[in-house]
Amino acid sequence: MAVASPPLHLHLVPPKPASAFPLWTSRIRCLWGSRAPRVGPRTRRRSCGVRVSSVSRSSPVGFRDLDADDFRHPLDKQNTSLLRAIPGLDEIVKALLGPVAEQVMLLQNIGTSVLVSENQLPDLHKLLVEAAKQLNTEAPDLYVRQNPVPNAYTLAISGRKPFIVVHTSLVELLTRRELQAVLAHELGHLKCDHGLYRWLRAAELTCDRAALLVVQDPKVVISVLMKLVGGCPSLSDQLNVDAFLEQARSYDKAASSPVGWYIRNAQTRELSHPLPILRAREIDEWSRSQEYRSLLQRAILREDAQKF
Repeated sequence: MAVASPPLHLHLVPPKPASAFPLWTSRIRCLWGSRAPRVGPRTRRRSCGVRVSSVSRSSPVGFRDLDADDFRHPLDKQNTSLLRAIPGLDEIVKALLGPVAEQVMLLQNIGTSVLVSENQLPDLHKLLVEAAKQLNTEAPDLYVRQNPVPNAYTLAISGRKPFIVVHTSLVELLTRRELQAVLAHELGHLKCDHGLYRWLRAAELTCDRAALLVVQDPKVVISVLMKLVGGCPSLSDQLNVDAFLEQARSYDKAASSPVGWYIRNAQTRELSHPLPILRAREIDEWSRSQEYRSLLQRAILREDAQKF
């Protein structure tokens, strides 16, 4: 990337308050979490019954002309525009973060991870390349790192190719499609240049949309978020996305009273990421929106036109 961007991390455990991290480690943006079958042959799983608004196709459609603002969440657009309007903010942030922290992260990950390629963990490499192609962006390097904490993050340093790091426990945790949704989420951060504006929680809602654009099945994205708060291999066959979405609606109802509103804001004010249950509701609503359907239809028409 042309501009130095801090790491974009993926929270696989309940998000901690942003203030809990030192300055240079706070550059990591986190996302999902859970437990599920490892990458490989998929087990037979019960349908969760989520309504899918996408057009039925044998394979996901790619978005050859996709722009970041085509799927950026309205709050992300608003907040990012406000920050970019502050003169000199980019330069101040870069100066505060500094090249030393970037080099620490770079060497730490390269020195303790396995670089994925066509000849090294080719299944993971294929998932990344497919996701990048569908989002109309360049595939970064991908590393797999031994770590018992399910997580993934992206690092972009000025003058170097950005890369994604995936922990081995995350690979064990998710199905093949769920893992691709996670990679697509990280690609969304790069596509939208979220590095310098990492503290914006709305950026996570944007990148959940990027995940949906790649897997084109909302229950896959919601399943990852559901596992984040209560999944494990022995329970994966019993998890139900519809029930999780009903839980989200009950949360909204409980938080609708004046006292509930105050408690909800007190609980979420210091979090670095939106609550997974609220992200699940957001992506479910967007999957049924005209905006999402229009993006799919535009991509399908363009793809079909190129066949003739």
